[in-house]
Amino acid sequence: MRVSLKTLGCRLNEAELESWAQAFQASGHQIVPDWQEADLIVFNSCAVTEDAERKSRQLIRRVHRDNPHAKLVVSGCYATLDTREVAASLGVDLVVRNVDKSRLVDITQRELALESIPTMSSSPGETPLFSRGRQRAFVKVQDGCRYRCAYCIVTVARGEESSLPVDDIVSQINRLHQQGVQEVVLTGVHLGGYGGDSNLSLDRLIQSVLEHTAIPRLRLGSLEPWELPEAFFGLFQNPRFMPHLHLPLQSGSDSVLRRMARRCKTAEFADLVARARAKVPEINITTDVIVGFPGETEDEWVESLAFIEKMQFGHMHIFSYSRREGTKAAGMPDQVPAQTKKQRSRVLHRMAERLKRETFKRFLGQEFPILWEEGKKDEESGLLQQYGYTPNFLRVAAFVPPEHDLCYHIKTARLCSLAASGAYALAKLPPGCGLR
Repeated sequence: MRVSLKTLGCRLNEAELESWAQAFQASGHQIVPDWQEADLIVFNSCAVTEDAERKSRQLIRRVHRDNPHAKLVVSGCYATLDTREVAASLGVDLVVRNVDKSRLVDITQRELALESIPTMSSSPGETPLFSRGRQRAFVKVQDGCRYRCAYCIVTVARGEESSLPVDDIVSQINRLHQQGVQEVVLTGVHLGGYGGDSNLSLDRLIQSVLEHTAIPRLRLGSLEPWELPEAFFGLFQNPRFMPHLHLPLQSGSDSVLRRMARRCKTAEFADLVARARAKVPEINITTDVIVGFPGETEDEWVESLAFIEKMQFGHMHIFSYSRREGTKAAGMPDQVPAQTKKQRSRVLHRMAERLKRETFKRFLGQEFPILWEEGKKDEESGLLQQYGYTPNFLRVAAFVPPEHDLCYHIKTARLCSLAASGAYALAKLPPGCGLR
């Protein structure tokens, strides 16, 4: 069967799609990028906010409208929290809750009696990852969370913590590397808690991956700013471990953090960032911030802004607080008016853009190995504008002749200037580095 995989939401959802794609192909099915061409569509839904749930519902309706003859399987957090609603949706043939995600392919084949072509399961072919236009793979190493932040429904949807065995993770990364993948991102709901259920730890996992794979670049997904051992930063001495950490702050006010039930105070966060930058000078620290959490006063907002300014983040994901039924925060008093959240969000976005520009400027003039990604032809010059990322996750662009497509390759370039938009740096490659 022709199988199309779609997702909304987090990198963990992306990682799960990658593993399903591999498993479907190994079972003799064909991965196709367009759901209108598919016989089976698998959708990994999201429920992190009510808006995410709404988008999940819309996508289910759209998929069925565009391809009413395809079988439709829905999994993910929305499917887990509102199973009956999803199962009753027009066109949905099967709902697979998060607890059964690891067996989704087997369950789907059994419940929907899928036919496959046995010869495909052993024949070499294009990896599902590349058929979906990727050269960076997300690998799920952990699921669930032991903590209950007041705004988060994901811990309810994902359940208790569980960690994948190191050997399984290493084997998956080796398979991906054999297929041409150049960079792997380890992901989890509570990535820093990896191994808490099996007497392991994140730093030991990273060591094992670096020792037992040859993947050129290893990166971490979002990592809560606590539980990192002192030896953790020593891992960055290995040039294959990318110097970038995404540490969710959520607020720069301690009183707001207490209401959020976050486990990290601003002083502890600042100390962690200082240690990271002292040990790894080229490291890029990025973050998440929630604007307008219930009860956020003007004084708390000003306090938060000042702390964020002090941290000098290289990039920020900014979210206006969205009320989510089933969380503690949904019932809190003093919900912040929408207009106030919108105004504060605008202020923070302006700061984020300025801090991002300042981060780029610190690295101009330096050379970095770039993992080059997609490119698009510049009609005026006839050249290919190629994009990629430095080890510390700075987005760069360079112009190359169309016959010298660098996509999926790591090639060094010098960061020369900042694009007018401030979204990326313009880079120059040394003569003769293009690939035919």
